[in-house]
Amino acid sequence: MNAAYSPTKETTKTKVLVINALFIALTVVATMFINIRLPIMGNGGLIHMGNIPLFIAAFVYGRKTGAIAGAFGMGLFDIISGWALWAPFTFVIVGAMGYVAGLMAEKMPGKKVFVYSLAVVAALVIKIVGYYFTEVVLYGNWIQPFGSIPGNVMQVVIAGLIVIPLAGRMKKLL
Repeated sequence: MNAAYSPTKETTKTKVLVINALFIALTVVATMFINIRLPIMGNGGLIHMGNIPLFIAAFVYGRKTGAIAGAFGMGLFDIISGWALWAPFTFVIVGAMGYVAGLMAEKMPGKKVFVYSLAVVAALVIKIVGYYFTEVVLYGNWIQPFGSIPGNVMQVVIAGLIVIPLAGRMKKLL
């Protein structure tokens, strides 16, 4: 085999870097341009499609890419969209969502549809709990954060409904 075509450590690192950068960009774009702000209580919430590339990254490429896409993609969205105060919280919460979803997809035995569904539910729990306590800290109120839960549920459930049927097929293609 010609040395030019054999995978090396450098090409592997480059491929990982490119895939991570692609999913960060896709997450930023899907969050920024495909969204609806909910007029519910104080913050209200933001329904966006940034969870779609996040779940694809986690299910197809694993926990590290899922965590990187979520943390940096949505954290960057917060910084450039006027939500900078939220960026550190988003970095941790959505990074954890991507990591846990990817870890479950990598390690759990069973039918992929079932595994991916459980991973989406786990990510949803992380999002709801994480953002609830973030809003408690930011607003100093234990009641107001409940207003964001419907939006958080909708965005993760919609993303799951879109990604779960596609992820297994995409993984086979790549």
